[in-house]
Amino acid sequence: MARVLVVGAGLTGSACAALLRRVVLGRIAVWDKARGAGGRMNTSRSVRDAACTADLGAQYITLETERAGPHRSFYEELLSHGILKLLTAPIEGMVVKEGSCNYMAPQGISSVVKFYLKQSGADVFYEQHVTHISLRDGKWEVSRKMGPTEQFDIVILTMPVPQILQLQGDIVNIINESQKQQLQSASYSSRYALGLFYEAGTQIDVPWAAQYITDNPCIRFISIDNKKRNIESPEIGPSVVVHTTVMFGSEHLDSDPAEVQQLILSHLERIVPSLPKPASIKYQKWRYSQVTKAVPSCLGQMILHTQPLLICGGDGFTRSNFDGCIDSAMSLAEAVKSHL
Repeated sequence: MARVLVVGAGLTGSACAALLRRVVLGRIAVWDKARGAGGRMNTSRSVRDAACTADLGAQYITLETERAGPHRSFYEELLSHGILKLLTAPIEGMVVKEGSCNYMAPQGISSVVKFYLKQSGADVFYEQHVTHISLRDGKWEVSRKMGPTEQFDIVILTMPVPQILQLQGDIVNIINESQKQQLQSASYSSRYALGLFYEAGTQIDVPWAAQYITDNPCIRFISIDNKKRNIESPEIGPSVVVHTTVMFGSEHLDSDPAEVQQLILSHLERIVPSLPKPASIKYQKWRYSQVTKAVPSCLGQMILHTQPLLICGGDGFTRSNFDGCIDSAMSLAEAVKSHL
């Protein structure tokens, strides 16, 4: 009975765990350093009302018909369970490719990840920050910031590539020079997101559900998040999501959070002067927002050690969209299956 650890409860990690349920005879554990599921498919809740939510990461999922191929069944499954629905709300400035289709998640984008975690039957643990991976008696000994070390037969790493390179223990010497150079060549854009939560009954009078901004140095995207998801209700307050430009994100990456938040809010006021004062605000820094350069010469994963198996994947090995994460999850699951 193999013990498998998936590090990272984002889309790649959760989909990989769901695919592995069919092939692994043993227990699958999923660890994530955050307080909940989703990774960059994050849905945040208002501190005052848990029903008032906002997608702080990915906003919607795009299906490109000509590239759907093996992924079509993933979309169909999510649609049949009501996890995804067609995005029909007006989004200004969105470039729609011919033959593509956009979907939103009515319960929040993290519901996609939660669906796969439930399917996986895995033991999921949050606030588990992995720090060291070492070889002990033919198994992987995994250490975390809090809690005892644990041993696994197979370890699958799905966090952003720079975080893989930050791990300590035997893994430092297990990653060979060629692999290290490949991993170091991956790059990501950075950006900030704000979630603005309002009391029930608050009116936000704008003609759009979301808008891409092209002429502001700070803000790239604004969404009336509940409107985007077609869940306007008198009992639940509206929520607004703001994404900054990549340029702003990189320029202010290590700035004081309070200052960054104030800067974003002052730009937001200029763009939407009628916006009411929120009841609460959630601040999110996406240091690894989207992959700008994937790890080269890898088809969705990289095997770092074969016996016992240590393997890494994620959108850093493909591309930052739903299909890229599913490609990596399938590639990881296939590699584990052939190893077993």
